[in-house]
Amino acid sequence: MPTIRRLPEALVNRIAAGEVVERPSAALKELVENAIDAGASNIAVSLIDGGLTRIEVSDDGCGMAPEAMELALERHATSKLPDTLIGEAQAIERVATLGFRGEALPSIASVSRFTLESRPHGAEQGWRRVVDHGALVEEGPAALPPGTRARIEQVFAKVPARRKFLRTPRSEYGACLDVVRRLAMARPDIGFTLDHAERRALALQPDDSLPDRVAQIVARELKSNGVLLDMQRGDMTLTGIAGLPTYNRGVADHQYLFVNGRPVKDRLLVGAVRGAYSDMLARDRHAVLALFLDLPSEDVDVNVHPAKTEVRFRDAQAVRGFIVSGLRQALATGDRRSAQTPDAGAMGKWQQEPLASKSEALGQQRRDEPSPALRSIFDGRDWSAASPNVRDNSQSWHRQETDVMALPQGRAEEAEPVSAEQDFPLGVARGQVANTYIVAEANDGLVLVDQHAAHERLVLERLKAAGAGEAVARSQALLMPDVVELDEPACDRLEQAIDKLDSLGLSIERFGPGAMLVRSLPHALAGGDPHKLLQDIADDLAKHGEALWLEEKLDLVLGTMACHGSVRAGRTLRVDEMNALLREMERTPRSGQCNHGRPTWVKLSMDDVEKLFGRH
Repeated sequence: MPTIRRLPEALVNRIAAGEVVERPSAALKELVENAIDAGASNIAVSLIDGGLTRIEVSDDGCGMAPEAMELALERHATSKLPDTLIGEAQAIERVATLGFRGEALPSIASVSRFTLESRPHGAEQGWRRVVDHGALVEEGPAALPPGTRARIEQVFAKVPARRKFLRTPRSEYGACLDVVRRLAMARPDIGFTLDHAERRALALQPDDSLPDRVAQIVARELKSNGVLLDMQRGDMTLTGIAGLPTYNRGVADHQYLFVNGRPVKDRLLVGAVRGAYSDMLARDRHAVLALFLDLPSEDVDVNVHPAKTEVRFRDAQAVRGFIVSGLRQALATGDRRSAQTPDAGAMGKWQQEPLASKSEALGQQRRDEPSPALRSIFDGRDWSAASPNVRDNSQSWHRQETDVMALPQGRAEEAEPVSAEQDFPLGVARGQVANTYIVAEANDGLVLVDQHAAHERLVLERLKAAGAGEAVARSQALLMPDVVELDEPACDRLEQAIDKLDSLGLSIERFGPGAMLVRSLPHALAGGDPHKLLQDIADDLAKHGEALWLEEKLDLVLGTMACHGSVRAGRTLRVDEMNALLREMERTPRSGQCNHGRPTWVKLSMDDVEKLFGRH
């Protein structure tokens, strides 16, 4: 019989480090969290080679006495649980700090050369302890201001099997930067700096407002292209900033989610965000936001994994419903807004024609001869005829058949002054360009509207208001129930979602360990393949914990109906029709973006117009 032995402490720490210190960014996260828990007002991070050569974190927190530093480097020793909780079964459930397991520092010290220096406020001097891959090699006084300084060097130097799996310095730096950004976003009251290879990559002052801090970290334009959240339901609160659907990205790496101030990567929260934006974004586009969910600590389990990035909720459905409804309610305050400014790349194409020097001009053409550019535009124009595209009181719109009509077509209305009393956010229609874009004049600028995209959103909202969504999801029974064979875990997930799927028109039941019986399909998907439908839903449940795929599929059906029922690009509209469209957009929720998350209108301020003509 093999002998059972206790493992040496150094080996235990090295094993634990495999989960806690997966890469340099994970070690950095633990050090910054310790600084935050210590009550720091300013935290400075310094990296060399993306953390592969050195990581240093300094703070001005409470500091530690020498005996506390010795305990901090012992396994499962922590100051994060108050004396009143030690020994209670619910101690971890009631923890309010970022750290609490007492594993991080000994794990880090077991796989690197770790230097810990600290000085409590009021102490005459600090203290230093140096641990080299689990062995104490130096201890003594240290000169430093009140607070703590921790340094990690030679990470995994004596664990070559782990060292060779680390990525390039650039990749590791990117991961470290993301860690600092997320923690800095969670605590706008704390100042953060990040230096990499003698270059300051991040500098955030303490006591920022939440919108300012998020905008500095994510993107400055988010502040003007987002809506603020501040909502409460029972003991739960939801704050943060959510980007408009028109302000989206192709990847989901700009979604920052926090639970009780802790950065998390939770599939339920990701699924809730996706569900909230489901009918406002294309499937391959992702919202940009920072959400902060706070709820009683006993209602969330943060002790799921040593990295503490995963959580479990006691009432997951209540949390999801709160986030979806909260996000939709917040977006409703800005749902008629579109992108705040035209795309910078598009605006960059507005360029003045370069002026040639006098000698070049004389050499190329006579002074009284029009330039080639002007000839290409105006040659063939009958200037004795009345100006085309001008409407008088007795005639409808006309076009003059000349070569110039190869250019994008436009129709203009005799201008009426825009008064403040009218107060039309989208202005008054002045004409139509290329039979696709409506040009309107507002009090503060020019508005361009994509008539098809705008009307498509209006039709979709009408369909929803008329109950078309329920009609699309109405159940249609199969003549013969279909048996779909799947693996047992997939069947388990589908079985747990039976009630939700039934509300969407998909009626299923368990048919043995590895099969599901399909009795009815949603009316709009009646001709589909039940096996592929269930497989896709099972995959979606595994990824997000919710059957979002089926909801999106039904939304797509509604979107297709809206698309076919809307004004097409290329259709000529009367001015009264254009104005009617603008007024309905001002009344309709989510009219600022089409069903795919693209803007339905953009505004060019008068300042921008004047800049185009060099008047500024």
